[in-house]
Amino acid sequence: MTYHNPLASPDDLAGFRLEGDGAMSFPRGRLRLESLRPPEDGQDANVVLWCPRDFGPNVRVEWDFWPIHEPGLCIFFFHARGREGEDLFDLAPRTGRYEQYHHGDLDAYHVSYFRRMWPSERKLHTCNLRKSYGFHLVAQGPDPLPAVLDAQGPYPVRLTVHSGDITFEIADLVSFQWRDDSPLPGGKVGFRQMAPMIGEYANLRVTELETR
Repeated sequence: MTYHNPLASPDDLAGFRLEGDGAMSFPRGRLRLESLRPPEDGQDANVVLWCPRDFGPNVRVEWDFWPIHEPGLCIFFFHARGREGEDLFDLAPRTGRYEQYHHGDLDAYHVSYFRRMWPSERKLHTCNLRKSYGFHLVAQGPDPLPAVLDAQGPYPVRLTVHSGDITFEIADLVSFQWRDDSPLPGGKVGFRQMAPMIGEYANLRVTELETR
């Protein structure tokens, strides 16, 4: 089974849930996501946008990405659900503060890419994979994305999760591979941005993979 969402108009976001004070627009026929709050508000300025569908443990997730404004940071959540197996949307409301996602009432993987918020992140570009509950850094690899000044896009992003093996790629370049011997059972996917980042997204595709 394959889920495909072009993310090209407001109709494509039916059922999606935005957490935090953010704005969604489509100035170029693709989803533009940004915060409505100044970065001085810290974690209160960050936003998360969830797809309403639940997916199984073995998936290939793909989307097209354009960095529009930096500094900032982008994260992709996957296999997100309550710590007792609840639907993510049935949990206590969240507001975009990061601790609600790594030390809240949910389990998830989260890969951070286009990490350009702090000088240390801009000095050496990496993609980081963390597993929650908790803030466990389990894998790290290079991020080939250019700065906004030189970005043209689209940059195809691909995440593959199969029988605990997780591979993350940007523009067909593998950033990292990691094996989880206690993999999460699947759940929702979502996009997170750290203000004042502005990013654009299109062609979200999720393919359920057969179990080996």
